[in-house]
Amino acid sequence: MNEPTGDLALALTIADTADRITMLRAGAADLRVEAKPDRTPVSDADLAVEDAIRAVLAARRPQDAVIGEERGGDPSADAGRAWLLDPIDGTKNFLRGVPVWATLIALVEEGEPAIGVISAPALRRRWWAATGVGAHTRDPDGTSRAITVSGVSNLADAYLSTTDLGSWTKYRSRKSYLSLVDATWESRAFGDFWQHCLVAEGAIDLAAEPIINPWDVAAIQVLVQQAGGRFTDLDGVARYDGGTALSSNGLLHDAALALLQP
Repeated sequence: MNEPTGDLALALTIADTADRITMLRAGAADLRVEAKPDRTPVSDADLAVEDAIRAVLAARRPQDAVIGEERGGDPSADAGRAWLLDPIDGTKNFLRGVPVWATLIALVEEGEPAIGVISAPALRRRWWAATGVGAHTRDPDGTSRAITVSGVSNLADAYLSTTDLGSWTKYRSRKSYLSLVDATWESRAFGDFWQHCLVAEGAIDLAAEPIINPWDVAAIQVLVQQAGGRFTDLDGVARYDGGTALSSNGLLHDAALALLQP
């Protein structure tokens, strides 16, 4: 694998900075937590990570727009280059000591995700991708490798994941999701970023979410696509800002979409 350069190298360096902050604050006795207006938690670690990333981007890419989960910005406001940041995806896990959380960094160019980095230091894992470069991961032993989606072609043989079954009741259709569960071989709730990364590396075949924000999946979209898979909203449009998400190996995508319609 060639050494990353340019914007991808910068994104990976930013992820290193984020990892140092999150690992220092994970499990800290003085961690401060507040509830946002939507009742989701935000910790001082979320804010510290986003502020640190914004400082690096202000110095290294001052002309680029930056949109983050905690400090705001309009994902549709910039038609050129914009960085989308989720400082800690899986904050509830982070707060409870569950190691499944990550920093998500995406560069969107002319409305299309071009670079994605997902760094999960507590899992000792990282995934990254860039248009034309392919998708890669770093394993817990420190080795890096290219990744591809699975070759499963029948729903009856497929492994499916979501984040929270209750969210289907609130935001979409619990019945439609359960119809997909019934059609597949196995289902779990790996949740958040991890399930999509597992799709990209071929460990599972489908990941579906009835409610997402753009910073949740912009990095995921380019990762899954560069791994040979397919990423759309639940209406079948390849977009990170559609409010819903379906990642797949591509072979199962249309069949899954059909079952997920309300």
